[in-house]
Amino acid sequence: MAHRIHIIRALTVGLALCLSGNLAHAATTDQYYGRWTVSDKKPAYSSKGILYKTIDFSPCGQDLCGVSVADDNSCGKVLFRFLTTDTADEELIGHGRWGKAKKKLELGLVTTENETPYLYLALGSDDMDLSGREGSIPTFQADYKRQGEVACTTE
Repeated sequence: MAHRIHIIRALTVGLALCLSGNLAHAATTDQYYGRWTVSDKKPAYSSKGILYKTIDFSPCGQDLCGVSVADDNSCGKVLFRFLTTDTADEELIGHGRWGKAKKKLELGLVTTENETPYLYLALGSDDMDLSGREGSIPTFQADYKRQGEVACTTE
């Protein structure tokens, strides 16, 4: 049930922001850089989902990478890599790790008037579509708040 509420909330917020013109995304990926953690009050995680609880977003060569951060702040696996240093797109779409499989990953930075920017991240099958009613629902979806500077990188 909480999963459905998350999806409905994401669609409602996305639609409202698009209609109001207040949705703004990073012109460069450096706005994504930093440590981000799930902003849910009582998140529940599967063994695969726990890797996405806290993520360090940092440059990796000419790309943007996400590295898992454990509760003890130790660095984990590289979860995803976007082959870009610049984006004017509304969202970044690529693939991320989900156990031994790769899933479609959508990532976006949302800024609204008078609110702290946050990231949304969703993982699902290749037909996952957060912007409409078509396609499948995400396997994992969360909103993230910035928690500080990057400590885990791919170098």
